[in-house]
Amino acid sequence: MGGDTALVLGGGGLTGIGWECGMLHGLARAGVDLSTADLVVGTSAGSVVGAQLTSGLLSVQELYERQLGDASAEPVAKLGAAVIARYAMAMARSRSDAAAYRRRVGAMALAADTGSEADRRKVLAARLVSHEWPERRLVVTAVDALTGELEAFERGSGSGLLDAVAASCAVPGVWPPVTVAGRRFIDGGIRSATNADLAAGYGRVVILAPISLGSALVPSPSVQADRLREAGARVLLITPSPAARKAIGRNVLDPARRAPAARAGLAQAEEHAAQAAALWSGGAA
Repeated sequence: MGGDTALVLGGGGLTGIGWECGMLHGLARAGVDLSTADLVVGTSAGSVVGAQLTSGLLSVQELYERQLGDASAEPVAKLGAAVIARYAMAMARSRSDAAAYRRRVGAMALAADTGSEADRRKVLAARLVSHEWPERRLVVTAVDALTGELEAFERGSGSGLLDAVAASCAVPGVWPPVTVAGRRFIDGGIRSATNADLAAGYGRVVILAPISLGSALVPSPSVQADRLREAGARVLLITPSPAARKAIGRNVLDPARRAPAARAGLAQAEEHAAQAAALWSGGAA
């Protein structure tokens, strides 16, 4: 560990990317630049935002403005009822065994017909502004589809940044698992919407969580935030406001909702600016 501040960027689809970028820009406009974090943890949507944020090639304003472009040419995906039912079945069969749940979801993902892995990688390659690991510490989460184990990719782990982000964004049943060094990986959000526990040891932590829900097998952002607090960290957890949830809509994978989500994040940032400033400057959130 190096430094004291950590920024955790959770999963939440294309709308999650938009909302997080809006939130980051809004907080920066209020004087709280979270891009200075000593550690950035990115899960799924958060891995995309984290990779862009730490690249040093985009300001938070530019990152926000990228979310406002025309999305009409982008394909619309959806977590359909059948896929959600498979998640629920895997959870029911796994009972209290979280690793077993992740293995069952991994098996479902490996068996699903979700298109070409190569094509999906091209989409993520175009989305990133750099394919090189940043100097600042960035951790990207994914789950091994066979073992259900968490993989925390970072600089020096032997895997490329594009590999890590593509793996972290491999939503089971929607996108194909991603092959990295001969292993198959699925979305890090299958373990946790934020994987905020990876910020353990850092004194000041801000968590942006587009998805606030959890379960007995998938700890919620609030549960993970409380555990960090119990360990002595000062933590600010931010989730979408009612207005932001309305802007996000029901399908987080719809490109048309990304811009409204970004604007909602920008507007919501004002509500949290004072708390964020107090924490980031060393006070209590």
